[in-house]
Amino acid sequence: MDTQGVATDPQLQQFIEIESQKQRFQQLVHQMTEVCWEKCMDKPGPKLDSRTEVCFVNCVERFIDTSQFILNRLEQTQRSRGAFSETMTD
Repeated sequence: MDTQGVATDPQLQQFIEIESQKQRFQQLVHQMTEVCWEKCMDKPGPKLDSRTEVCFVNCVERFIDTSQFILNRLEQTQRSRGAFSETMTD
């Protein structure tokens, strides 16, 4: 199959998109883990104390809220310019 055939193969395109989404999700989880670990973890131990656990929960919720807010703003900006692109939502 030539490169043009690969570019137009819908199954291959779908597979690539799914794998790209998985990669972006893994990057987001890694970034969130790193940020929240640095913010909340004072000294690692065998168990999380309640303060640390609450900190992690709040950190993850704020991270998700902030990411969603930024994503929505980017979508609004792109739509208002009339050039919305699905690649910006990733």
